[in-house]
Amino acid sequence: MGARPAVTLKALAAELGLNPSTVSRVLNDPKGLGSKWASPDTTERIFALAEERGYRKNPYAASLRTAKSHMIGVVVPRLQDYVLATMYEGIDEAASEHGYFTVVSNSLDDAAAHRAKAEKLLDRRADGLIFGDALFEDPFLDELAERGVAFTLVSRRSPGHRSVTCDDYAGGRMVAEHLVASGRRTFGLIAGNPRASTSIDRCAGFLDALAGHGLAVDPERVVPGGFDAPAGSVAAARILAAGPLPEAVFAVNDFAAIGALGVFAREGITVPEDLALVGFNDTPLAGSVGLTTVRSPMHSIGRQGFEMLMDVLDGRDVESVRLPPELVVRTSA
Repeated sequence: MGARPAVTLKALAAELGLNPSTVSRVLNDPKGLGSKWASPDTTERIFALAEERGYRKNPYAASLRTAKSHMIGVVVPRLQDYVLATMYEGIDEAASEHGYFTVVSNSLDDAAAHRAKAEKLLDRRADGLIFGDALFEDPFLDELAERGVAFTLVSRRSPGHRSVTCDDYAGGRMVAEHLVASGRRTFGLIAGNPRASTSIDRCAGFLDALAGHGLAVDPERVVPGGFDAPAGSVAAARILAAGPLPEAVFAVNDFAAIGALGVFAREGITVPEDLALVGFNDTPLAGSVGLTTVRSPMHSIGRQGFEMLMDVLDGRDVESVRLPPELVVRTSA
């Protein structure tokens, strides 16, 4: 037997004895059974028969009528990164609640891919974009704004563009204050990507708070790089090679801190007895190895980033949001 032919809107309306336009308005109303386009009894009849007959809306036709695709494009550095994956879960969860779906693409933190992936999503009629891979100075975002493309940023900020981030500067200050209060006076800094606001702000908060106590970090012990464990390993080795062992190391990302932890273990350096170590984000792995870290509200950042994009699409004026971090003290510092 062949598949049962799809039920059309016209056939559904004929069986109900209603105008097709009325049936269409009710079925496409986001309020569902609370639709204003028909009486409650009629609305219930429409939805009941649509379900019984297996009627499915044509999303492409609907998008042509409304000039909306109800698709949001999301560009992140790497979805395998727990931090970005958790933010994306928040984005996708909020999108579903609003009747949208999302398409995510990895840029690998490459500027050319950042542009190319975004343009492909726009070619596929994305209503708006959410970037988790923005650079602090990002000419492509300036270009998109001039073109009138609706977008928001999550995780990282870029001046002049709407974003939802953790208050990374405050988080960096928290780390410095905690380490100073515990008696540490010499430091290493695994600084991450110098073009990303997460690195810039966390480092600035850390260094400014130390300066408030008359302390500083030897420039040779401020090591930029990436946000993964291999980058943390390289940075830790450079810090150790720079001279006497510092009393504490702050890595602006948990995964970089984990990479550093492996180097310290191989060199016979005990954490926290010989050296204190602090990360940032509070990923599950941080808890499993006793890493003191700063918890960023990753899921909430994603949700609020999507909600902000909805406001942008609706023409509302919105301001960037920085959500508060929380210091999580464990055994490493």
